[in-house]
Amino acid sequence: MMEDNKESKAPARSKGSNALIGNLCILTATIFWGVNVSFTKALIPDWMTADGIIVVRVVGGCLLMWVASLFIKCKPVERHDWLRLILGGGVGLFLFLYLFVTSLRYGNPIDISIIMTLPPVFVILIGVVFLKRRPSSAEYVGVVVSMAGAVTVIIAGGTGKDGSDNMLGDLLAVASTLCYAFYLVILEGPTKNYRPVNMLRWVFLFAAVPALFLIPDMRHMPILSTTEAAPWLEILFILLCPTFIAYFLVQPAIKKIGSELVSLYQYLLPVFATLSAVIMGLDRLRWVQVLAMGIIVGGMVLTNIGKRRRVTKAGVRPDGCAKG
Repeated sequence: MMEDNKESKAPARSKGSNALIGNLCILTATIFWGVNVSFTKALIPDWMTADGIIVVRVVGGCLLMWVASLFIKCKPVERHDWLRLILGGGVGLFLFLYLFVTSLRYGNPIDISIIMTLPPVFVILIGVVFLKRRPSSAEYVGVVVSMAGAVTVIIAGGTGKDGSDNMLGDLLAVASTLCYAFYLVILEGPTKNYRPVNMLRWVFLFAAVPALFLIPDMRHMPILSTTEAAPWLEILFILLCPTFIAYFLVQPAIKKIGSELVSLYQYLLPVFATLSAVIMGLDRLRWVQVLAMGIIVGGMVLTNIGKRRRVTKAGVRPDGCAKG
């Protein structure tokens, strides 16, 4: 009897440990993505151009991915996956980062971080339009509610100080989330078939090709002529943490706690972005931002409830993840 009790307790401890590790992994990645919003805003335009940050993230990330792949056994990419990797890199990663970084040049970091919770909405819409998927009525309602929250952010941003620039930044952020949703959909298959570094090294390589054309614009950036440590530490953080480390933390998190729980963590992104922006003096929290955040989160809760009921009724396990 005692041996049976020991055996039953061991799996329980193992499950608890896995859950703790999984939650810590995705929490760390979410903190990186949230702080990245404020650090990027702090660098533009006083220290770096938007093009310069994109080159550092994409080209630097590409080099880090290929160095990491030297220490991990990677299987060859199958022929039918090459087009997905090319589109995922060129459109899903490069264009996403280009629009995201450019949006921070015009908009404020809190608004942008709230809008960055929208990829799941666009994933559903892409599935409906192009993949002929049929979400439940609750999922449709959730999409409408979340879009209403995004519209609230855009309208409120456009009526504030420097409203025209804020509205442009918000619209660019919406476009960037659409590109990221495309990234999630187009790479859904390869994500299941290859190790993260095996897939990401090619995705970053195809994203680095258009980024190379932005290098000439980096010659006159103020950061190249300064000896101050702060901007260099900020760009080092942006390269290593949200660009490189965060992507490797997501995969074990999915394995240990499931993709649905992982996807819910992205709704914490505005929290960490807001805290870092307020601490750094880049922005101040307004009541309309809290309202919009609540509307978007409420919409996505409805969407997740609808999805869970739909897949449970169909008798299959839900999959897929939207990273922020």
